[in-house]
Amino acid sequence: MNTVEITNLKKSYATNKVQALQGITFNVQPGELFGLIGPDGAGKTTLFRILTTLIIPDSGTATVLGFDVVKDFKEIRKIVGYMPGKFSLYQDLTVEENLEFFATVFNTTVEENYELIKDIYIQIEPFKKRKAGKLSGGMKQKLALCCALIHKPEILFLDEPTTGVDAVSRKEFWEMLQGLKVQGITILVSTPYMDEASLCDRVALIQKGEILDLNTPQGIIENYKKPLWAVRSDNMHRLLNDLRKYDQTDTCYAFGDTHHLTLKNSDMTADDIERHLQNEHHHYVEVNKIEPNIEDCFMALMKI
Repeated sequence: MNTVEITNLKKSYATNKVQALQGITFNVQPGELFGLIGPDGAGKTTLFRILTTLIIPDSGTATVLGFDVVKDFKEIRKIVGYMPGKFSLYQDLTVEENLEFFATVFNTTVEENYELIKDIYIQIEPFKKRKAGKLSGGMKQKLALCCALIHKPEILFLDEPTTGVDAVSRKEFWEMLQGLKVQGITILVSTPYMDEASLCDRVALIQKGEILDLNTPQGIIENYKKPLWAVRSDNMHRLLNDLRKYDQTDTCYAFGDTHHLTLKNSDMTADDIERHLQNEHHHYVEVNKIEPNIEDCFMALMKI
C-alpha cells in the first residue's frame, strides 16, 4: 500500500477565484523522501493542508496510510506530523515548554520518544530555557521539527521548511531529513528551491495547481532533450536582449553568471552562436554546452 494516494484532486478558493489544485494525481511510497517542487502560489500548501485534514478538497480523493482525508480525519491526525511554512509554535513559551506541550497534546512524553528527536534536539538543548520567539531562524526550524516528531508519526509533512534560513541551516536540515528517512519515516517536503530537488528520492514539479512532471531527479533531467548552452560576454545585459531577439533562439534565461540558451535548430554549434554574437559586436564571448539542472527542466516544462 502506498503511503499517500491522490486521485484527481481539485481545490479552488471562491474569495479570490483561484484554482489552487487542478485535478492532480500521484502517490508516495512507504519510506520515501518525496519533494513537491514549485514557486509560491503553485498549490503546495493547499495540498499539504488537505493531506493533513486542515481543509477539504472540492473533488477527487486522497488517502494517507489508507485513511480517507475527509472521512477518517481523526485517525490521520494521530499518525502524521506537520510543520507549516510559517513558524507556528508558541513564541512566549520556552523551547522546553513547547516540546512538552506538544507531547502532552498527543498523550505522550518527551522521554518516551526522545531517541527519535535526540540528534536534532541536542543542537537546541543549550537554549531550552529560551523563549521560542527569541530563537534564530535555524533554531526555530529545528524546534518545529522536534515538535512535529514528538508523537512518533508515520509520515511527516514539511511545508517549505528551509525558506528564509541561511545556507548552513538548509544543509543541516536536509541532513536531518536523511537521518529520519533511515528510521523508516515517510517524508513529504515542499520547497521553492530547485536545488533541493536532487536531495529527494522522487519529485513532483508543480505550477498553478498542475503537476508538470513526476520522476526521480535524474529521470527529470534525462527527459530534457534539447542541447543547452551557457553563454557569457562582456555585456551580460545586452547579451540577454540580443539572444532573445536572435531568430534561432528557442529559450534564453539569465542564470547566475551566464545565460542558459536553447536553439530551434539542435544541430547548431558553439561556433555558430559565437559567430552570431561577434557580428552583434559582443566581445569575450564564451559558449559552453552544459548539462541541464532541475530549474532548466522546470522552465522548459512551463513553456510547453
